[in-house]
Amino acid sequence: MFATTLEAIRSTTSKRTAYVSGILALLAVAIAFKAVWLARVGLGHGRELVDFAAFYITAKLVWLGTVDQAYQFAKLIVIQREASGGHDGFMSWTYPPQFSLLLAPFALIPVGIAYLLFAASTLTLYLAVLRRLAGDNFVLVLIVFFPTIGITLACGQNGLLTAALIGMVCLFFQERPILAGTALGLMIIKPHLAIAFAVYAVLRRSWIVVMTAAAVVLISSAICTAVFGVEIWSAFLQSVRDSSVFLEHGNYPMHRMISIYAALRTAGLSASAAFVAQGAVAVLALAVVLIATYRPMPARERLGLVAIVSVCISPYAYDYDFLIFSVGLTLLLPALLASAREWERGIIYALPIPIGAFGYLQATQMASSHNGEQALSTFSIGGFAIIPLIALIVGIVLLRSSGTEAVSGSTVRCASA
Repeated sequence: MFATTLEAIRSTTSKRTAYVSGILALLAVAIAFKAVWLARVGLGHGRELVDFAAFYITAKLVWLGTVDQAYQFAKLIVIQREASGGHDGFMSWTYPPQFSLLLAPFALIPVGIAYLLFAASTLTLYLAVLRRLAGDNFVLVLIVFFPTIGITLACGQNGLLTAALIGMVCLFFQERPILAGTALGLMIIKPHLAIAFAVYAVLRRSWIVVMTAAAVVLISSAICTAVFGVEIWSAFLQSVRDSSVFLEHGNYPMHRMISIYAALRTAGLSASAAFVAQGAVAVLALAVVLIATYRPMPARERLGLVAIVSVCISPYAYDYDFLIFSVGLTLLLPALLASAREWERGIIYALPIPIGAFGYLQATQMASSHNGEQALSTFSIGGFAIIPLIALIVGIVLLRSSGTEAVSGSTVRCASA
């Protein structure tokens, strides 16, 4: 019943329009509320920093000429504590310098307006790309991932931006490879989430995509070197090494992560055992990419499979990164609607809700989500749920989907608007 009820919403234009309008109105209210909240309380004033506040602090450091301090955790702790009015929480900074440079213009305006522009622009881009891919299924995907979208807006993260970039890779991969390569190259802001698509592009010998992506990475790296100096790269690499130690000791909010590593660590396994399991999952994910590359199937199904497994390769993946999964599910929906049983579709529609939302709801009940012992004592629900969800979808698409009559070079086209 759950699946058929959701699917009935897309049955008429009037229903689709009403639900989409209602959801967009709620998201607009959420953005406005958060913008006003940030404008009134500033970056913290004794409260824990939200993610966008950390973005804003780093953007300020760019203009001060001290962005390298964002990559030095001992200094960043002090900077964030001062900005938040003395709160003890800490958000490490391990983004490549390209993202620091991208954020710089937002520091020139008040934090409330900066959040409003950042959230509204990334949400608009994400929704535009998703609608192009989904067509009449847009409202269905929007409902399923509404909690994840809302949580991404609540913390001011960049999950909408990365999901939009991955969506653009899928949308343009076949017919406009330069645009697809540009989007893939821009994923340098979170390269661990683009591994699957980089491998897929190489295996498919889509050299225009590969070369364009490489050019974007190299050019943006050269710009960052010119702006920040060559020392920025050693600072960045040191922060990555430091973050691996943080991850091993459970000093990140594991309950908000969606990786099998986080799931097993919160279940009591050692870091080494969890890393082994994460490695096994990554190998299986890349095996799915390999199958999608060479098995005859429609292009949208190939890209959809790559998208859904891309979020489970790295141990460092959060609930807001799960929005990339929405791109993959959008592409696979026609096959799933044709081949999946009703109860299977019900599971596929239901599981994204706890994966994307439960960790954040847990975090709101915790005094500090950055305390290692506390983080490891709270289960990563998303980490436990995402593997069976992916396994179910992959099994249905590969074992039951009858789309093999489509030539391997078929293009990804949006359904009727």
